[in-house]
Amino acid sequence: MQLRTILARDMREALARMRAEMGEDAVIVGSQRARDGGVIVRAALDHPEEPASAVALESAAAILEQDNAPATLEDANRSALMRRLRGERSANTTPRNFNRAELLSLLRMHRAPESLAHDLAKAAEQSNLSDMTLALASALDRRMKLAPIEFAKPVALMLVGPNGAGKTAVAAKLAAHAKLGGRAVKLVATDADGAGAIARLETFAQHLDVPFAVVESAEDLAKAVAQSRADNVSLIIDTAGFDPRNGKQRAAFAALSKIEGIESVGVVSAAGDAEEVSEITGALCTLGAKSLIVTCVDIVRRLGALVAAASGGLMLAHITRSAYVAAGLETLTPLSLARVLIDSGAGDSNQGSAQ
Repeated sequence: MQLRTILARDMREALARMRAEMGEDAVIVGSQRARDGGVIVRAALDHPEEPASAVALESAAAILEQDNAPATLEDANRSALMRRLRGERSANTTPRNFNRAELLSLLRMHRAPESLAHDLAKAAEQSNLSDMTLALASALDRRMKLAPIEFAKPVALMLVGPNGAGKTAVAAKLAAHAKLGGRAVKLVATDADGAGAIARLETFAQHLDVPFAVVESAEDLAKAVAQSRADNVSLIIDTAGFDPRNGKQRAAFAALSKIEGIESVGVVSAAGDAEEVSEITGALCTLGAKSLIVTCVDIVRRLGALVAAASGGLMLAHITRSAYVAAGLETLTPLSLARVLIDSGAGDSNQGSAQ
């Protein structure tokens, strides 16, 4: 069976694309409203297909997720709050009274940096809130700055961060969000020497049906940015991975980050060591990054790196809980982060979960 996920502005466009790409025998097996206002349609064709590309396989795997499961941490948080307002009690969620020692122990379980854990526990205690989740949310609210990426106007977003953080997948997700919002978008690669990096981003561009280009110098990138502004097109720029704490490597990116019209967006992984992520986030801020996207939240049990990144001074734009492009980007608030931290510590300290 051939499976495909189609991103479109509305259902009419999705149906037209499904017929054009898969034929008249294709059927819709699922659909949902995208956060940007568009639609995500899941289509199937019951006959053998040609060998699928890596991206097509990713999209096919994405549709196997349960349709009735909460789509995001925010959705899950809202559902839980509604249950509490109705007086209902979830089987895996028990209200917890505030206890500073218990909170500190929980943050340590998540491997949060020691100094940050103490600061959050102290701020939570000073909030004078009796509910553990609300007290932690209050403490996080003092540190977290939220700024989801908007595509209402053309932008040039340059993704910067260490190797393996997931910049290329994030670039594809951003392009998908922009396109769903009706924004013309173009993917650009600067890592001409990266092993397979260009091919992967180009494959994403083909799957999303957006233009793709490779630039090999700061001068060429500046021209691309200027042209995109003239054409009213948003640019998503993928770059080579590097350690932003390294002075020489950071200097090499300075010329790119200073190009007029470019907004640097840091990308770090929640699967990294919390202390390392904290240092990298600070270095990205020094480099000129204004906002941050945290990836791999779906594969970690200990969320200390996420807490460190969200509290590191950069605007938190989004998190990702799936490597699949169709899963998109999620927003995170102090309350939803506090809830997942508290709930994941409700059981055995070695069995925390980020789900």
